Amino acid sequence: MAFLEINNVSKSFGKTVAVKDFNLKVEKGELVSFLGPSGCGKTTTLRMVAGFEVPSSGEIIIDGKDVTYEPPNRRPVGMVFQSYALFPNMNVAANIGFGLKIAKRPQEEINQRVTEMLELIHMPGYGNRYPHQLSGGQQQRVALARALAMHPQVLLLDEPLSALDAKIRVSLRGEIRAIQRELGITTVYVTHDQEEALSISDRVVVMNNAQIEQIGPPFEIYNFPQTEFVAQFVGTLNAVNAEVVDPKAKILKFEGQQVQTAFSLDKLHPGDKVMIAIRPERLSFASQERKANILKGKVQNITFLGAIVRIQVGIGSISFYMDTFNNPYLALPKIGEEVEITCSAEAVLALKERRESQEV
Repeated sequence: MAFLEINNVSKSFGKTVAVKDFNLKVEKGELVSFLGPSGCGKTTTLRMVAGFEVPSSGEIIIDGKDVTYEPPNRRPVGMVFQSYALFPNMNVAANIGFGLKIAKRPQEEINQRVTEMLELIHMPGYGNRYPHQLSGGQQQRVALARALAMHPQVLLLDEPLSALDAKIRVSLRGEIRAIQRELGITTVYVTHDQEEALSISDRVVVMNNAQIEQIGPPFEIYNFPQTEFVAQFVGTLNAVNAEVVDPKAKILKFEGQQVQTAFSLDKLHPGDKVMIAIRPERLSFASQERKANILKGKVQNITFLGAIVRIQVGIGSISFYMDTFNNPYLALPKIGEEVEITCSAEAVLALKERRESQEV
């Protein structure tokens, strides 16, 4: 049995379905992220695990105990909110020890636990400061320490970094992951930031329209998306409708040019329409190396993105993006120049769902 089980959980608010048939098993010590756009149901699901919302159907089990209808204060969970939610009239030490005080733990135990938590979040000596004297990143560290002070079995984080600056987000997410691993605590992390989810998770649950689209390790979610939505939402993607030419040879065509995929087309027939997708980093200039697929096009734009240079290539009526590492000695083509780009058959994903248009 998994440590945290969310079985057939659904939640409706009136006629609005917020979560539908959600099923997930989380192992002890695992960090799982819920990733998706606003309104997809990820926060509602987290709130049901926390006890702030009651499922319309289904059950939630933590360490073998059914907690579906237990109030938040009787669940072995700690929660960190986006807004920090620190008490402004209490200093850092009092904020961290608040839950222990409510639980009427001895003051000596509270003091010891607060000291431990301040060490854990690398803020020793900050106990007497107040929230307004801290940076956003420091306040969120204190919120994390407060959630962990009660020795929860499950840690829940609801977009904890979205209010912070980019550099602080990157630093703090690394700290959160390090603390989670050190404590071995089962964790559910909600975010709409794909980079955040991919960088810290053992597994990612991609959600859309109240339902799960795909569950898997970050590597699998990015490289082998199972639906069009996952492919489009996670990372940059070149996507286009294509026509099956030879299903046995795995040949397709679009804009008058043929491509080969390594994915099975056995259930399709010549003339069938499918969506194919190619990540920008899987493309390169054929003048530098030649792989299974060669596509002819014209350079439309070149964008400098720091470590990456993104080259936009027009192939018929479609624009493809190709990413290459920035090299100050790399000779880039000129806008309007005709080029050949190449990719392997494995780079051409054949997805289950189709697009209705050929816009990228």
